[in-house]
Amino acid sequence: MGRRTPLFEQHVALGGMMVDFAGWEMPLNYGSQMREHRAVRHQCGLFDVSHMGVVDVVGSEAESFLRYLLANDVARLTRDGQAHYTVLLNPQGGVIDDLIVYRLTPSSFRIIVNAGCRDKDLSWMRQQAAAYAVVITERVDLAMLALQGPASVSVLATALADWLDEAPGQLRSFNALANEQLFVARTGYTGEDGFELILPAQKVGLAWERLIAAGAAPIGLAARDTLRLEAGLNLYGSEMDEEITPLESGIGWCVSWGERNFIGREALQQQRHQLQWQRLGLILQQRGVPRHHQKIYAPDLSNPFELGIVTSGSYSPTLEQGIALVRVRMGVTPGDEVAVDVRGKRLLARVVRPPFIPSKRAP
Repeated sequence: MGRRTPLFEQHVALGGMMVDFAGWEMPLNYGSQMREHRAVRHQCGLFDVSHMGVVDVVGSEAESFLRYLLANDVARLTRDGQAHYTVLLNPQGGVIDDLIVYRLTPSSFRIIVNAGCRDKDLSWMRQQAAAYAVVITERVDLAMLALQGPASVSVLATALADWLDEAPGQLRSFNALANEQLFVARTGYTGEDGFELILPAQKVGLAWERLIAAGAAPIGLAARDTLRLEAGLNLYGSEMDEEITPLESGIGWCVSWGERNFIGREALQQQRHQLQWQRLGLILQQRGVPRHHQKIYAPDLSNPFELGIVTSGSYSPTLEQGIALVRVRMGVTPGDEVAVDVRGKRLLARVVRPPFIPSKRAP
């Protein structure tokens, strides 16, 4: 039996199909992945993401430590509550994990880590922190929800008005508001407008019930994956891992070079000038569904040369076509036609630059 979030009983009561995910018992769906996907795109969906880790880094040298630890420069976070996306790298430039980091105060930061990477992230952070005056705390007392979709502002304002100090619609993207009851960040993993909510574990059940009563639909892992894929967002372990750098996985924009030193910088500097792989997208032009690890070729069936592989693939409920994120050789460009080996058949696909659907995130 895997670990359970504080909402396990609610998932079961709602008919959630529980599966193992990174050692946690999580809902795959509540009866219909397609219905859940469309609920987020057209109205509002609610995700239990309490399996993800919340890590607070506090101390007089917290900023200096994180400037060395992370590829994106936390010195760019100039206001309390401001956040950005970043990666935790090894010395070879490979991605240990991808993260969101929030500045709470000039000397305290909050980091959100992936469920499957919690233990190794904490071990790596603590190892690197030995020379710095910081305290690293895993906040096991907290739980986390994601509220996503075009109606998320109104649903949040209705459901948790008495927990909010300000109207959630006034919050800018990648910024957070916090009080003793609730940490509200305008971030998400779907391409839609929405929020991620961090709150005491003993209060998350009440928040979940209020948000559903206000109109949010419970959403499982299956729809979460197709939503993030349509939005062109990477999945750790698929588009990137400890052998694949951010430059190869389409997130080189989150590497902030500047004058500072950070772990992995030297390896990335070398790779910048001899990059062989890139992340792009594919839309199938024939019926079929691309899947992880399928090979990509030139469209000429007589040409056996491999161009790359599918890193994430699925059927897009919005486009009603098969789509994929891919790692392909430099030289492949958007607009090109390629072939994907889908169960022994080479299906034609058009190369595109993700995302597959326009982002609807708040400014």
